[in-house]
Amino acid sequence: MADPGRRPRRLVGPRRPRPGQDPVVGPVQDPFLRKDRVVSVITDWTDAKAAAFGRENLTFQHGLHERPMFDDEGLARLLDQYPRDQLGVFTMGEDPKAWTTWRKGAAGNLTGDQLLEAAKTGRIWLNLRHTNDFVPEYAALCDEIFAEKEARVPGLRAFKRDLGMLISSANAQVFYHLDVPLVSLWQIRGRKKVWVYPVADPYVGELALEKIVLKETAEQFAFDPTWDAGAQCVDMTPGTMVTWQQNAPHRIENGPMLNVSVSIEFMTPPALMRANVIYANGVLRRRLGARPRVQSGFGPTALGKLAVARGAKALNLQTPHVRHLPVTFGLDAARPGVLVERV
Repeated sequence: MADPGRRPRRLVGPRRPRPGQDPVVGPVQDPFLRKDRVVSVITDWTDAKAAAFGRENLTFQHGLHERPMFDDEGLARLLDQYPRDQLGVFTMGEDPKAWTTWRKGAAGNLTGDQLLEAAKTGRIWLNLRHTNDFVPEYAALCDEIFAEKEARVPGLRAFKRDLGMLISSANAQVFYHLDVPLVSLWQIRGRKKVWVYPVADPYVGELALEKIVLKETAEQFAFDPTWDAGAQCVDMTPGTMVTWQQNAPHRIENGPMLNVSVSIEFMTPPALMRANVIYANGVLRRRLGARPRVQSGFGPTALGKLAVARGAKALNLQTPHVRHLPVTFGLDAARPGVLVERV
């Protein structure tokens, strides 16, 4: 029996006609009510951008920041749903050269609301990798994004898809580093600057790149502030997306507010081939004293190196160095943003 004291629920129906719309057919013209509507995540695709996607540094505009899944309630719910043992909690120093100040923490039994408050008031970086593997809502988002990319970009086939969420404090930073896969960064809340550097000396040499692909060293490495002069600097605001050339070094600095971003890593056949060529080059340099170069495409030399890389991995010729950061701090539920140092 209905409670007579409760207000009746408002049923969702056609919207009121907007100014200038016909009062009868106006709501039907509303693209958000039409069944045949096509909503694009990225709002400024061009043929030139589609052709260059995955090969050049590009900026786009998107509409993800308007979705309620990214408001405080949605983020707190995500932090509660995401496996706690997978959650990356980090803090860092202020000097962009001091990448060794990147430290790992533990969230403990804080609720999603408390973790979000810690990000708002402290200096932490919450990294939720592979959110699409753990939270159905984000799996659907990942499918939506890649369906659009593959529909827009001729011949694109993306796999090894990792949609992660980054929830980070005011003025936090990510130090100079590079990634092996292709990357796109989508700004949802707050402002940040992203510097993207060329894939060339002095920003990253072939030896340094091989060490990272072979997992002999961490993704972070030495940074010279004078290199900023050769970088592309992107001001990220809600609704901005940036993607860059594979293996391009980059670094990030947040503005003076909470930042929320979607970070997507993925591979394509050319990107996977490049990673295997670099891996093979590292093996050939170390085992035979060779001085190999990086080939693009799927030519005979690149295919031969693909076989070398696969054989080396099967025989465990290279022992990866997995960097395990110790947990050096925790978070205090009673004092949001305060780091509890562990001795």
